[in-house]
Amino acid sequence: MDEISWQEFEEKVKDILESNNFKTDFRVVFKDEHGRSEIDVVAERFGLILGVDAKRYNKNWQRRSALKKEAQKHRNRCLRFSKILNSKVVPVIVSLLDDELYTYDGCLIVPFKSFNDFLLNLHFYLEELGFG
Repeated sequence: MDEISWQEFEEKVKDILESNNFKTDFRVVFKDEHGRSEIDVVAERFGLILGVDAKRYNKNWQRRSALKKEAQKHRNRCLRFSKILNSKVVPVIVSLLDDELYTYDGCLIVPFKSFNDFLLNLHFYLEELGFG
């Protein structure tokens, strides 16, 4: 998977969501009073909306600190999008590599290798991690 481009990685994440019966919107751009933003995949199933950001960090980056910064930015993006939709959007980052960081500042962080299991057991994970 290391040779996959970031665009292909985003598409793979979208495909896994769709294979788990989520209705998806890809590369959703929105504007509000804070400016323009984008969410890689907005996925909805049974009234639950996930705002998913796919991160394809390589092994040489300071990933853990970068992931924490991205989690904060993504949580804020999803809060803004929630206001537009008038519905809660759960912020999720899918990371290609597992940094053993699973939630940070109100954002779920899911290693790609665990993403399908996360979706299959979504309500359990949301409850366990305080998002239920």
